[in-house]
Amino acid sequence: MSKSFLDIIDDNNSGVLALIDPDLKNDDILDQLICSINSANFSAILVGGSSISDNKYQKRLKLIKAKINKPVILFPGSSNQISQSADAILFMSLLSGRNPKYLIDEQLKGVKLINKYDLPVISTGYLLIGTKSQTSIERISQTNPLDPNDYENILHHALVAQYFGMNCIYLENGSGAENAVDCSLIEYLFDNIKIPIIVGGGIRNKEDIVRLKKAGAKFVVISTILEENPTPEFISTILP
Repeated sequence: MSKSFLDIIDDNNSGVLALIDPDLKNDDILDQLICSINSANFSAILVGGSSISDNKYQKRLKLIKAKINKPVILFPGSSNQISQSADAILFMSLLSGRNPKYLIDEQLKGVKLINKYDLPVISTGYLLIGTKSQTSIERISQTNPLDPNDYENILHHALVAQYFGMNCIYLENGSGAENAVDCSLIEYLFDNIKIPIIVGGGIRNKEDIVRLKKAGAKFVVISTILEENPTPEFISTILP
């Protein structure tokens, strides 16, 4: 069943999503991160990563689902990250790239399990926006990002998602990016499309979140800064 984010979460929440990468690198902070997220006003939790370095993804996901007091939404880097230990899944297609693996192949591999688990689907057009340095998503997907200055081309990609009937678009600068997506681009897209905008990558502080929300982002995703500072004291300072 296709659902929007607002079917899954309370629209009166903050509009900020915490992204947890359930990988080996975060094992030492996972429990602390979960406790800190539980005490903060996040709308929901995304779980997933562009790659997982070991075979403990499902174990960590089950732990997160058992301890988190907010909706858990899969943010899968591949069809191997599909699980019934979640409330919904971002069913994404990398529309900014032309690699069939991430346009349709991984999706075909995953639908059997999604259907078996009766997992609510949030259909998402995923757009990778270019930055000064290459991101892990670029390397893994082997695709080129969209030129951040070519607003019209980015709009056309977003309209493809809208006309395909997708629930939302996800604009991504890439994990660990130096800067967030330009607010003027968000304003431009907000004025010209009719589906919600999710923004992630390069978001470093409360001011970034406030600016992106004011520009028209329905949801803002933070991840790296949570891994760097997984304490409730820090997280309380960055949420609006």
